[in-house]
Amino acid sequence: MFSKFLTVVVIIFLSLISYGQKEGMALIKGGQYIPLYGTDSNIVKVQDFYIDQYPVTNAEYVKFLEDNPKWRKSNVIALYADGNYLRHFKDDLNLKDGELENAPMTNVSYFAAKKYCECQGKRLPTLDEWEYVGMADEKDADARTKDEYNKFILSWYEKPNSYNQEIGSTFENYWGVYDMHGLVWEWTQDFNSVLISGESRSDVDGGNDLFCGGAALGSSDLMNYAAFMRYAFRGSVKANYSIRNLGFRCAKSIN
Repeated sequence: MFSKFLTVVVIIFLSLISYGQKEGMALIKGGQYIPLYGTDSNIVKVQDFYIDQYPVTNAEYVKFLEDNPKWRKSNVIALYADGNYLRHFKDDLNLKDGELENAPMTNVSYFAAKKYCECQGKRLPTLDEWEYVGMADEKDADARTKDEYNKFILSWYEKPNSYNQEIGSTFENYWGVYDMHGLVWEWTQDFNSVLISGESRSDVDGGNDLFCGGAALGSSDLMNYAAFMRYAFRGSVKANYSIRNLGFRCAKSIN
């Protein structure tokens, strides 16, 4: 009887380990948050899910290209990727000199990123999932009111070539996820679900004022400005765009 009991305990323990760790992914415990600079009426609930600990790398994408020839530079159709697709590749399967294999994959369209994730049995994270994970720093699940957290993000926005660094170059956040900020922007499943035009789903008031008076910005203003820039960027791209500082990572639902 004791041996059977011990066996059951071991099985449960191993299942719990596998639930929290899945092939380089981090388990994100769901909750709720207020996106952008919204009000209490715009609380969003996020369910438990997995997300890649790191952005997809150039080397990982090359493996995808080897197995999926129609997504190679010479074969992809314009409907799914514009002329900048794989621009940092010298041919279908090889990077240009100076490009790092372990750097985040960029110059990749939404369609290509979506297909890559599907081939891994995953999907792109939703906008709310990405923002939920991205609001964490090293210690707190929601660090958006911290000056140092927001200043780090805003200082990265000013760096033109952060994309050609190896993954893991930034901090590991509360969830065990790296590089949410500091290397590249990232595609989300519903990247174009929010349009910034003076108002948004979060009832933005006076968003344009955030571009003025930078020296006087407090924690709340810094948080709002950083988020405003992300939402504005997402609202400016189309699904076939391939941009040098736009990469992606995959997510997975918990069934």
